[in-house]
Amino acid sequence: MNREILGFTELRLVECKEQYWEFVRSLRLDERVLDGFIEKIDITTEQQTAYMAKYSHCFRIALVNGQPAGYFGVIDDDIRICVHPDFQRKGVGKFLVNSCFKIWPTALAKIKITNQSSQKLFESCGYKKEYYLYRKDFFND
Repeated sequence: MNREILGFTELRLVECKEQYWEFVRSLRLDERVLDGFIEKIDITTEQQTAYMAKYSHCFRIALVNGQPAGYFGVIDDDIRICVHPDFQRKGVGKFLVNSCFKIWPTALAKIKITNQSSQKLFESCGYKKEYYLYRKDFFND
């Protein structure tokens, strides 16, 4: 899949080969995107290698002019997506969500209620809010 978008010469989707595993890990741990994830966890290189050895076929990487700009993965019909801060609000997220839908049309996105950017992104791609999930904060009981 190739596409010209917002001044990028090339935007394309590739499989998540081993050369991209560290990109996924480092982006997932980037302080600038951490608040968007439901769980904040530390991921070692060894943990990432084991995880990707099992699930890399479920991930795709967006390349902008040959440079990794973001990723999505779908495991058990659950979408996980992240765009590098340098490429946010430039169409990369929309490209990833639409590409994800073409491969996994039944996948769902679980989005934190505070993550307005992801909510807007998925809604702009035609997704509709369907559920609310309530969780008791057992640390403050």
